[in-house]
Amino acid sequence: MRRLIMLALLLLAGAGGWAYLDRSRAAQPEASWRTAKVDRGAIVAAVSATGTINPISTVIVGSQMSGLVKEILVDFNSRVKAGDVVARLDDTQVRARLEGARADLAQAQAQVAVQQAQKLKNAADAERARAQLADVEAQLKRLDLVIADAEKTFQRQSELNARGVASAVTLQQAKTALDTQRAQRASAQAQIGSAKASISALEADAKVIEAQGLAAQATAQQRGAVVKQIEVDLSNTEIRSPVDGVVVQRQIELGQTVAASLQAPTLFLIAEDLARMEIYANIDETDVGRVREGQTVSFTVNAWPARSFEGKLKLVRLGSQTVQNVVIYTAIVSVENPRLELRPGMTANLRIVTDRRENVLRAPNAALRWRPPSAQPAAPAAPANPLGGGLAGGPGGGFGPPPNPGGASGQGGQAGRAMGELAAAIRNEVKPDATQQKRIDDIFAAARTRFTQAMGEGEAAGRGARMRTIREEMSAEIEAVLNEEQKKLFAALGQRFAAQRGGAAGRAGPAQGGQPGRVFIVGADGEPQATALTLGATDGATTEILSGSLAEGQEVIVGGSGPKASTSLFGRFF
Repeated sequence: MRRLIMLALLLLAGAGGWAYLDRSRAAQPEASWRTAKVDRGAIVAAVSATGTINPISTVIVGSQMSGLVKEILVDFNSRVKAGDVVARLDDTQVRARLEGARADLAQAQAQVAVQQAQKLKNAADAERARAQLADVEAQLKRLDLVIADAEKTFQRQSELNARGVASAVTLQQAKTALDTQRAQRASAQAQIGSAKASISALEADAKVIEAQGLAAQATAQQRGAVVKQIEVDLSNTEIRSPVDGVVVQRQIELGQTVAASLQAPTLFLIAEDLARMEIYANIDETDVGRVREGQTVSFTVNAWPARSFEGKLKLVRLGSQTVQNVVIYTAIVSVENPRLELRPGMTANLRIVTDRRENVLRAPNAALRWRPPSAQPAAPAAPANPLGGGLAGGPGGGFGPPPNPGGASGQGGQAGRAMGELAAAIRNEVKPDATQQKRIDDIFAAARTRFTQAMGEGEAAGRGARMRTIREEMSAEIEAVLNEEQKKLFAALGQRFAAQRGGAAGRAGPAQGGQPGRVFIVGADGEPQATALTLGATDGATTEILSGSLAEGQEVIVGGSGPKASTSLFGRFF
C-alpha cells in the first residue's frame, strides 16, 4: 500500500514538472519569417517578346516562259551567284520559231537591198535624162543661130532676085535651108519637152522607190524585233539567279510543266545573305514606349536552347496590328549570323535591354510584394490630399504594392489594383448615392485611361510626376462630388490607405525618377516593421533601391506567417 502511494506521488510530481516545462516552452514563439538579404549588383531592365528569324532579303525566282523542266542544276541549300543557271526548260519549240523568224528577217533585208538598187538605178536614169535635156537645149541654141543666118541669107537672095541679079534657083535653095533649120528647131523643142517629162517621171519613181525602201526597212526592223524577242524567250528558258545567295526553297521537279500564262510561277526562293539576318518581333503596346533603336537584344531559339545570341534593335515600325484585341507593334532586330546557325523561320524569344544599372543596391521583388496579413502601422497626420502619401503617389507605396517585374506595365497593374481597392472602399465606407457613384465611376474610368497614356508617353524619369498629377486631380474631382460629411470620411479613408502603405515614412517624397515602394523587416519584437523605399529599375527578380533606410546585407521579409505560439503537449491531453 505504501509503495502504491509513493508511486502515485512520483507520477503527480513528474506530471507537474512536465506541465511547467511545456508551458514555458509554449510561451516562447517560433518565428516563421522567410527572409532574404539586400545586396549590391547589376540591374538589367528588359522587355520580353517573341519573333521570327528572316533573311534580310528573300528573292523569288520565277519563269516568264511556259515549258517542260528539262534540267535542274541546284537543290536546297545550294549556294549560287548572280547569273548562275539554276534550271532549264525545253527550248525545242523556241529554237524552231527563232529559225523561222531569222529567215523572215533575211527576206526583209533582201527586199531592202532590192529597193536600194532600184533607187540607185532611178537616180542614174534621172541623171541621164538631165544630160540629154542639156544636150537638146544646147542644140536648140545652135539652131537659133543657124536659123538667124538662114533668114539673113534668104532676105539677101530675095533682094538680089528682085533686082535680077540672083537666080530663082538660088532664092529657092535659101528658102529651103531656112525651112529646114526651123523644122530642126521645132524638133529640138519637142525633145526638150520629152526630156523634161522623163525627168519628172523619174523623180516620181524616186519617191515611190524611197517609200518602198522605207517600208522594206520597217519590215526588216519588225522582223528583227521578232528575232530579238524569240532570242529573249530562248534565254528565258534558262532560269538564272538574280543575286548571290542560298537556295532555301525549290518548288519544281524534273519533267514538271511550268505554266506562265497568267503570272510567273515561283520556282525557287533564294536568301540573299544568310550571314546577316533580321528578327521581326511583336512588341506589346504597354512596352513599346520603352524600346528604342540601337538597344541591345539577346535572344534564344529552340534549336540552341542553351545558347544566347545578340542583336541590335534596328527599327520599331509606327504602324500597329491588333491580334485578339491586343495592340502590337513590329520591331526589327539586326543579327549577325557568321556560322549560319540561325535559319529562316526559327522562333526567337527576345529580351530587349531597356535599362542597365551597375553596382546598385537591390531588394528582391518578393520582399516588395509581400504584405503581413494583419500589420497596421500607426496612422500619420492627415495629408492635405486624401490621396496623398501612400495613395496619391508618395513614396509610401503609390496605388498599391511596390512595382512588379516588367517596369511600366507592372506599375500600371499596381496602380489599377490600388484604384480598385480605393473604389471599393469609397463605395462601402463613404456610401455615395447613385448619382455620386455614377460620377465617381466616370472619374476612375477617365483616370485609368490617363494612367495608360502616361505609362507609354515620354521618358521614365518624368513618369512618376505625371502619375502624381493625375492622382491629385482625381482626388480633387472625387472630393468635389461629395458632401461635407462624406468629405470627412474620404479624408479618413485617405489617412488609412496612406498608413497601410507606410505613408508616414514616405512624405519626404521620392527621389527624382523613382517610384515609391515598401518592404518589411523583422522588428525587435519579432513583428514585421514597414520600411519605405524609393525604387528604380527592375529586372523582374530584384529592384533598384534609390533611397531608404536599408543597408547592404540587411534581411527583409519575403514570406512566412510570422511568430506562432507552440501548442502545449500537456494542453493536448488536458
